[in-house]
Amino acid sequence: MKILIADDEAANRILMERILAPYGKCDSVVNGLDAVESFDMAMTDGTPYDLVCLDIMMPELDGLRALTEIRKLESDKRKDGKEATIFMVSTLDTEEHILKAFFIGGCTDYLTKPVTRNKVIEKLLQYHLITA
Repeated sequence: MKILIADDEAANRILMERILAPYGKCDSVVNGLDAVESFDMAMTDGTPYDLVCLDIMMPELDGLRALTEIRKLESDKRKDGKEATIFMVSTLDTEEHILKAFFIGGCTDYLTKPVTRNKVIEKLLQYHLITA
């Protein structure tokens, strides 16, 4: 599995990498703009990401806008109809943020920080990214 982690906080990126590294190759970026660029490059190279974990509050381009751009790239460039699994990962747990992430951005799921290994593994299993 190929994984992209986007979070402006180093501790959060390190935590997600430690949780996800046993399941695939992890790339990390520090803002939404870098996430969109990395996603685009991976698609262009023919090695798209299977899983993207996006923080909402990031510099350059916030996670919701990055999510929208990533879904647009998939719509424009992917001919196989597949989409990456995208988890929004945030301390923002208001109904407004969650609804925007699902219905405007098209995220797959929403994880509220603090993230734990068990929460992440449960979601990976739920979306058949790993097997038990």
